[in-house]
Amino acid sequence: MRTDLCERFGIEYPIFAFTPSEHVAAAVSRAGGLGVLGCVRFNDPEELDTTLSWLDENTDGKPYGVDIVMPMKVPTEGTAVDLASYIPEGHKEFVDKTLLALGVPPLPEGEGREGVLGWLHSVARSHLDIALQHRPVLIANALGSPPVDVIEKAHEHGIAVAALAGAAKHALSHVANGVDIIVAQGYEAGGHTGEIASMVLQPDIVDAVGPDVPVLGAGGIGSGRQIAASLALGCQGVWTGSIWLGTEEYQSLNSHAGWVEAFTRATSADTRRVRIYTGKPARLLKSRWTDAWEAEDAPAPLPMPLQNLLVADAHNRINAAGDPDVVSMPVGQIVGRMNEVRPVAEVIASLLSEYDEAVKRLEALR
Repeated sequence: MRTDLCERFGIEYPIFAFTPSEHVAAAVSRAGGLGVLGCVRFNDPEELDTTLSWLDENTDGKPYGVDIVMPMKVPTEGTAVDLASYIPEGHKEFVDKTLLALGVPPLPEGEGREGVLGWLHSVARSHLDIALQHRPVLIANALGSPPVDVIEKAHEHGIAVAALAGAAKHALSHVANGVDIIVAQGYEAGGHTGEIASMVLQPDIVDAVGPDVPVLGAGGIGSGRQIAASLALGCQGVWTGSIWLGTEEYQSLNSHAGWVEAFTRATSADTRRVRIYTGKPARLLKSRWTDAWEAEDAPAPLPMPLQNLLVADAHNRINAAGDPDVVSMPVGQIVGRMNEVRPVAEVIASLLSEYDEAVKRLEALR
């Protein structure tokens, strides 16, 4: 399983792994893939700096990447503006009423009140500046093309830029802006995702951008067979995410006691693509929390970043409560295959073994 991307990034396998856990990212890189740390959870720049220093020291010299959340068009934030003042009282009342109905207790006084500020453009800029002080080989942007000056700054440091695309026209726009690698993320994916399924989207984007722009297949990839399918569709590698939520290394980050039970019992039909997590369409695990937002009396989700600020404390309370029926977690349709907790190295080994078996089956048909 080698493509040109392996030589380009100095990796053994073209398996890119997005994760909010530095422990998962490091383990993937050590196992021969490319771990990509999601930075959006870091409100404190010093914490991100410390975490990237840890990655520098715990990847055995292997490469890694970072993922930021930065819209191409710079929004007006205004440091004097309290964004919380834009959240309607009715939305706050709905959240409070829903948590009460679901039996989610409050947190101890002083805990869990801060939203995830990484959704703000200014904070994402600080993430970039900190990353450039370390040694990532790739900067990915979860919201498409970052601003052109950001792309140019990354290139000045010898760092490649990747951007997610849910349609061929988006991929072409990314290439025109200077993006190096396109992540063709299909409808099945967890988190922010578009409306076109991977089997259709990946060849659409491969054909649109041409042979000189590498494409990573993403969305619903959790087995070697699916990696083989993406490569057969013309991709030069895969971008994976949800499967790492079920690893031993991830559990060191996620303190949600009910999460393991929730994902191991879920089927591929137990997710919903909704706006209630960040304000943009994102696929979450179906739960009583997502059901409440689909009820007739539920308000419409707010735009990013207001929706995240609205529900941030609710998510903290839900996580602390540990009820598997009331989780709020982005995950893709591949969750139906996440039936046990395994170490990262074992997941990588199974991906490689299944890939080899798939290729042999195809060769036998010739």
